[in-house]
This record gives sequence, C-alpha cells and structure tokens, in this order.
Amino acid sequence: MSNAQTSLFDGGDVSSSLTPLSELTNGQEADFFALLSAKEELTTKNGKPYYKVAFRDAHREVSFPIWNDTSWATVCRDQWTVGEFYKLRALYRETDYGPQLEIRKIRVVVEADAAEGFRPEMCLPSSRFDPHEMYEELIALTKDLIEDTEVSTFVQAILEEYQVTLLTLPAAKFNHHAHVGGFLEHVLSVAKTCVYFADKYAELYPEMELDKDLVIAGGILHDIGKVRELSTTPAGAEYTPAGTLIGHILQGRDIIRETAEENTISDEKLLRLEHIIVAHQRLPEWGSPKPPMTPEALIVHHADDLDAKLQMMAMALEDDTTEGPFTSSRNPLRQKIYRGGEAEEA
Repeated sequence: MSNAQTSLFDGGDVSSSLTPLSELTNGQEADFFALLSAKEELTTKNGKPYYKVAFRDAHREVSFPIWNDTSWATVCRDQWTVGEFYKLRALYRETDYGPQLEIRKIRVVVEADAAEGFRPEMCLPSSRFDPHEMYEELIALTKDLIEDTEVSTFVQAILEEYQVTLLTLPAAKFNHHAHVGGFLEHVLSVAKTCVYFADKYAELYPEMELDKDLVIAGGILHDIGKVRELSTTPAGAEYTPAGTLIGHILQGRDIIRETAEENTISDEKLLRLEHIIVAHQRLPEWGSPKPPMTPEALIVHHADDLDAKLQMMAMALEDDTTEGPFTSSRNPLRQKIYRGGEAEEA
C-alpha cells in the first residue's frame, strides 16, 4: 500500500468521525469501514453505462450507481474488488430510490486500521448468538437426548469432524439464515423443535412407534451436506462446484454413508436416517427426490420448513420500509405480511 493511499484520511479538513455504516442517519457524513459486496456493470434504458455497487457492514447494505461520467467510474472499474474491505468517507442519504452514498474518499483497508477497531467480521452479517455456544448446545443435546448410544455417537462424529466449518457456515446463500453462524442457528432451532414434536406425537400416537432418536438425529443432520455445498467468502456464502452440480441433499447422504463406514449403526436406522436427509425438502422442485414416507421424516421436514419461513418473515418485518399495515411483497416469501395498524374508529 502506498503512502498516498495510507494517508488518504490523514490531515486536512477532517470533519467526519469514525461511525459504523449501519448507524449513519440521513445527511450524515462520516468515515467508516465497509465490505464491497457487489459490483455489476449495467446500462440504463437509454444506453447510459454505469456500475451498480453495494457496500455493507454487519447490519446495513447500501446499493447505488457509479455513473460512467463521474470521477469514481475509472477507479471503480479498475480498483474496486468485490470481497475487499475498504475505509470510506461518504455522505449517507435516504432517497426515493433507497439509501445512497456520496463517496468523498475511499481506500483499501490496511493493517494499521486494526488500531481504529477494524475487524473483518464487523462488515459481515452474523448470528445474534455465539457460534461456539450453539455448537456446544448441539453436542449436549445429542449426548443428553438421543438414548441410542450408536446413534448419539454417530451424530457426534459428524459434528466433530466438521466443527471448524460449522462455526462460521451460513445456512444458505440467500433467503434464510444467510449469515455467519446461520447454519448452527438454524439447525439448533430445528433440532429443538424436533424434540418437542417427537415428544408430542409419540404420546399422541403410541401405536406409530415414533423413533425420537432418529427425529433428533435427522433434525441435526438434515442440512449437513451444506458443508460441501457452500463455502464462506468475505462477500458471503458461495456455491462450490459440487454444490451447484449436486446440491446439499445428495452430499448429505454421502456424508451419512461415509460416516457409517467407521461408526456402527444398524442398517435399518441408517436407511431411515438417509431417507430423512433426502426427503427433508419434500418436493422435487425444492430438491428432494422423495417425499417424507416415515413419521420421522415428516416431522423433520415441517420443523425445517417452519424455522426457515419464520426467519424469512421476521427479516421481512424488520427490513421492510413500506408504510401502512402491510409490507411489500418484495421479500423471500414473495407475499405481503400484515404488521398491524390502528383499528378504524367506530
């Protein structure tokens, strides 16, 4: 990094203070750290070329155009790299087209910025919960609630093999739990729901002989193929080649079978666990080659689907800026959501 780049924010008329992007208010100018999360070369309907870029921190992403006839166009084209962290001085504005940034100065983050508090994770959306605590809770749930020691050991072996990956893995690239630690957040929530459902329906239908151990194991492992489907990058989750060509369901089944080669589990339980993995999304258009054909697989499917959709609804309610009692339909659920409103006076 050249001295000129390093000293971009030093001296002169420094009137701005270091403020997180997510805390900027309309009309405020400040210095902040951000990740370049997107850069796309586009053309308007009138043929005017421009770049659409997005900068983000953990709690806000601002997407805006860099017009080809401005001073930043060449720098954007030649020097700005998606996945790179930057220090910016910019004016934040709320407009009819959404939040915008008017950039005054920008440079790549340097090692010395750590003294001002820069950490890569401050620019990445992450779980509200500590990943290490979620992982330990998942291990404890496996040990304490799965009574069959073979099944418990089987699940633990997989969790321990992929521990490092699981601590940062998002649950998806888009839509639900698409943030650092999102996989553990989603899977732990699904597993807890599976415990509740298994107890309820085992008591309600004892003649069904529901296998609670397999419900819990399936809830924990239903998405395990995502350790091979997704990779974590500075810009978020990306699909691996195997993720694009094969997907997480079949790779999850592969992991189950590979683990069975070194850990004892009955053929019957292995078959039922494999079925939970391949059936947990229920429909072929969602990726499942088979629908749930066992009580255990049906419970895992609905626990998974409920958790994902409720998180989508919660995020839509939190992020939507539409006025009135309903959100817009521009959300992963593709529907309006009722947030409530004042009752009409009689």
